[in-house]
Amino acid sequence: QVKQATNQIVMNCADIDIITASYAPEGDEEVHATGFNYQNEDEKVTLSFPSTLQKGTGTLKIDFVGELNDKMKGFYRSKYTTPTGDTRYAAVTQFEATDARRAFPCWDEPAIKATFDISLVVPKDRVALSNMNVIDRKPYPDDENLVEVKFARTPVMSTYLVAFVVGEYDFVEARSLDGVLVRVYTPVGKAEQGKFALEVAAKTLPFYKDYFNVPYPLPKIDLIAIADFAAGAMENWGLVTYRETALLIDPKNSCSSSRQWVALVVGHELAHQWFGNLVTMEWWTHLWLNEGFASWIEYLCVDHCFPEYDIWTQFVSADYTRAQELDALDNSHPIEVSVGHPSEVDEIFDAISYSKGASVIRMLHDYIGDEDFRKGMNLYLTKFQQKNAATEDLWESLEKASGKPIAAVMNTWTKQMGFPLIYVEAEQQEDDKVLKLVQKKFCASGPYTGEDFPTWMVPISICTSDDPTCAKMQILMDKPELTLVLKDTKPDQWVKLNLGTVGFYRTQYSPDMLESLVPAIKDLSLPPVDRLGLQNDLFSLARAGIISTVEVLKVMEAFVNEPNYTVWSDLSCNLGILSTLLSHTDFYEEIQVFVKDVFSPIGERLGWDPKPGEGHLDALLRGLVLGKLGKAGHKATLEEARRRFKDHVEGKHVLSADLRSPVYVTILKHGDSTTLDTMLKLHKQADMQEEKNRIERVLGAISQPELIQKVLTFALSEEVRPQDTVSVIGGVAGGSKQGRKAAWKFVRDNWEELYNRYQGGFLISRLIKLTVDGFANDKMAAEVKAFFESHPAPSAERTVQQCCENILLNAAWLKRDAENIHQYFLQRKAPPAMV
Repeated sequence: QVKQATNQIVMNCADIDIITASYAPEGDEEVHATGFNYQNEDEKVTLSFPSTLQKGTGTLKIDFVGELNDKMKGFYRSKYTTPTGDTRYAAVTQFEATDARRAFPCWDEPAIKATFDISLVVPKDRVALSNMNVIDRKPYPDDENLVEVKFARTPVMSTYLVAFVVGEYDFVEARSLDGVLVRVYTPVGKAEQGKFALEVAAKTLPFYKDYFNVPYPLPKIDLIAIADFAAGAMENWGLVTYRETALLIDPKNSCSSSRQWVALVVGHELAHQWFGNLVTMEWWTHLWLNEGFASWIEYLCVDHCFPEYDIWTQFVSADYTRAQELDALDNSHPIEVSVGHPSEVDEIFDAISYSKGASVIRMLHDYIGDEDFRKGMNLYLTKFQQKNAATEDLWESLEKASGKPIAAVMNTWTKQMGFPLIYVEAEQQEDDKVLKLVQKKFCASGPYTGEDFPTWMVPISICTSDDPTCAKMQILMDKPELTLVLKDTKPDQWVKLNLGTVGFYRTQYSPDMLESLVPAIKDLSLPPVDRLGLQNDLFSLARAGIISTVEVLKVMEAFVNEPNYTVWSDLSCNLGILSTLLSHTDFYEEIQVFVKDVFSPIGERLGWDPKPGEGHLDALLRGLVLGKLGKAGHKATLEEARRRFKDHVEGKHVLSADLRSPVYVTILKHGDSTTLDTMLKLHKQADMQEEKNRIERVLGAISQPELIQKVLTFALSEEVRPQDTVSVIGGVAGGSKQGRKAAWKFVRDNWEELYNRYQGGFLISRLIKLTVDGFANDKMAAEVKAFFESHPAPSAERTVQQCCENILLNAAWLKRDAENIHQYFLQRKAPPAMV
């Protein structure tokens, strides 16, 4: 549509050569463009016409050539090996955020929606897929080896969701209860491995249809595994693309955590078919809404499909605490960020958009209640379907449905960065407890000292030992200080804030309130998610220097009877962080002893082999505990791991998938060059990407300097898929003190190659974070800063600042607490004094 007379048309275009272009006004003759001026920096092209194009509609025709690139973005080639061992290529797309312009000239912005009629000319022995169903397939006139495949017209949609794939695939299919044809496409010969995802997808579509009360809008949906893929998956409408490890499950060789991961990613991408695809954000500023929402509802969906996963407790450890860790930094950012240049979009695909976004939506859902939340969602989706919306539009729909001040509350969480620390103390007055609450911004560097006083509108729930699972009081704290009276609460009753760890804040209790909560950890009367939240808050307060780390170590010892996987998983993460910190001291061995003491009782209870009646969570817990004990050098665990590994390699007794990671990491950590060679051989023989990744992630545990180099060289070899190089190097950096130094040197020495490989996508940020986050002295922070000043990575600028901040925080933590921690470890071992 020509809105006003012009002799130029400007559109997005990157790495494309236009041969000819013409414009034909409706019912008039075509005018040929005489000039093409490329603005490469802005990824635009201007077409100039010899005469003025008048107002009205017409057809723009462009004949162009582009490249099938190797950058895992735009229209690119993905390398795979056939069952007979030949190397071949598939042609696939990844357009989010701004790469449709690499496949065809277009107006590549989410708000400029259109319908798409797609035809592909492909070799006749290849599978060709796109967003819609095939409506015609005919021989191509000029070449008998080609066919022309024509797809149905799409609904009105954004360019970043257009997709096409050409390659060799098998598939399994099913119809969902509401009649949608669902197919999962797998590498040739691996159709079996698509069955799990197929079941999840077929169950999920009706669940979302019911939840949103809006039917799935397309006739079919395909889920397809792509060999080289930078992200985890991409929600293209009707043709969702995945990394192989996020889609394929082999009943014999896939571990429980892989199943869970596949279920979550399928749930996430299918949610986008409504939230994102049917209704799309106005501009990338609102990306968080798209991703945060899908990251929240994927858990709702998995909980519906697999209640035995206890997935909401896992959410707290996987998303909520991760987001709080990042958001406590001075170099965090608000959930909602204004975005200008395309390179700024890549940068916001981070834990704030996804995990904090999901956490505040979880808090909002809890505050509104499920019924009104669903009503509001339906209002929003029906009002904006096939259109674009902004964050405010969702608040308005939810406000209408619930009658609560949603926008006012949520703006405090999305428009300012950070979150509050709520300090609470209690005073007994006869049979009541009077609570005084104070909120201040929580900072990783210690008590907040800023000039301004940011405050949040915080939904707060409070429970007591009377009924730990039920809120005795719920209020919205909308000012800096608040005094509350808890009626009929006896002196011996404890009080806990943030029931279910749903509110996005940390809590600091007065010493006597905290003391009364510790026995409730030990006797398990506090629910798992609250035990986890309490421990995690304390750990982060210690990290920030608000309390002593020794206080947390004492609380950690109260978890002796802990049965819950997720609680252990979070505890284990925190001990891992502490262990990395103490690798910079000369008493690193002492923390290994502490880890063995904390984990051996649960290790003995679990043993090595599944007991009858055990389920998903027991398998996850066993893997976690054995891996932790093995890495720390627990003698019995190490011996058993070596024995089982030998049987595995000799083919006497294959290790169950759930035991592979813990066994591999244990034997590598305490292994030599023979061990490493055996692992590399297993890697080469592995047929499943999941097994290759499992091995790649643990290779860094090896500790001899020359073997560390060997692993780093392997990371960049042909043996490792480009997107997986990052986790091999990250594994080395996280494996040992020597590994950390070597990995950082390796990244600097190979910077050009690594940077070119990831072209400023979010993998470069991940690589930087994994490599340098564990350092703990001021000199290293300066070195990292200096390196990136001379080797700029625009899409990772914020990541670099966050890493430097983390290194300085680690250094301060070490100075402050190392000696106390050391003394605590020594005194734990000392024989009790004689009376």
